[in-house]
Amino acid sequence: MGRFQPGQVRDGIADCLVRVGSEGASVGEIENHLSQAFGEGVPPSSIRSYLQLNTPGRFERLTRGRYRIAETALAAPAMAGAGASETKPSFQYGNAKLFQGDSLEWLASQPENSIHGVVTDPPYGLIEYTPTQLAKLRAGRGGTWRIPPSFDGHQRAPLPRFTTLTDSELDDLERFFRKFGEILRPVLVPGAHVVVAANPLVSHLVSYALDAAGFERRGEIVRLVTTMRGGDRPKNAHEEFAEVSVMPRSNWEPWLLFRKPVEGTVAENLRKWKTGGLRRISGDRPFGDVITSSPTPSRERRIASHPSLKPQAFMRQVVRAVLPLGEGVVLDPFAGAGSTLAAAEALGYESIGVELDPTYAELAARAIRELSKIGVGGAGPGRVKVDPRRTELG
Repeated sequence: MGRFQPGQVRDGIADCLVRVGSEGASVGEIENHLSQAFGEGVPPSSIRSYLQLNTPGRFERLTRGRYRIAETALAAPAMAGAGASETKPSFQYGNAKLFQGDSLEWLASQPENSIHGVVTDPPYGLIEYTPTQLAKLRAGRGGTWRIPPSFDGHQRAPLPRFTTLTDSELDDLERFFRKFGEILRPVLVPGAHVVVAANPLVSHLVSYALDAAGFERRGEIVRLVTTMRGGDRPKNAHEEFAEVSVMPRSNWEPWLLFRKPVEGTVAENLRKWKTGGLRRISGDRPFGDVITSSPTPSRERRIASHPSLKPQAFMRQVVRAVLPLGEGVVLDPFAGAGSTLAAAEALGYESIGVELDPTYAELAARAIRELSKIGVGGAGPGRVKVDPRRTELG
């Protein structure tokens, strides 16, 4: 896919669907159109990736494998440039820069060896952040999102339902993350670490895809946190099966850890690229792969009302570790409300975020500043508090 310019495939798909009208076209028909337009083929997996996630709001799924142009996209005359990633940040605060646009298109336009680490919480079900599902979420109607009941007087954050994903959607997820990894890898310096939040039900697909894209798996970071996910009795049979849980109550969250291969030894890579390892807690304490965490505090949710917002107490630990010498640029290609950028700012790191949804990009522009100023664990922003029992950044 590197032979095409950013946005070229997207615009070719849009041109095809505009031509065929309301009846839409199959992936095969789109593939034929692009072959004629470009003089060379575009893999069907790449076409599906653009249709499923890369440009939500422009394409509408009619039936399995058949799409048409969305009415909202027809209403915009400048289709070729609509929603394309910006060349200048839409927001900047301190060392943090935020771009509103498509992360894959943004990455495809970046110079090689320009990013030193990635920490991101992506839409690992893909469909939960499409415009249709976001509209249901914001209206409180659920859809792919589960709206949990209040518990102990507290309203719980919405949760995506990964058990409802079809085989086709799971295949799309794997293809998307492989494509993401292939586009991301050249932009990273050798030895750069990539930390990706996942879910136990789909983490194996994300892990396989990134491995296939050429990254080294370096284990995973376990976030110990109890959520409202799982633990439910059988639906509509709560009393009949009162002692049965359909799934275990979730008490942990996997964050996959990968690395772009180093040049030479780790020491040589550190000298040249400032990457290859993880920053230690202190001289005598390495960074650990189990981090005790809590759900995101209400004060942070009041600043940034995003369904996947992670607490700064956790984010600052992971972001700190990803730059072993404290030098370089941290990227979050699925920035959401900007929690990664806020953590980097609190630590004094340079960071870049890319967010597709304009509502969340606007939210991040407000939240990064405030989240970065929050003290966690009784200490100021970015300070390390040593606790022999666990890894903790205060």
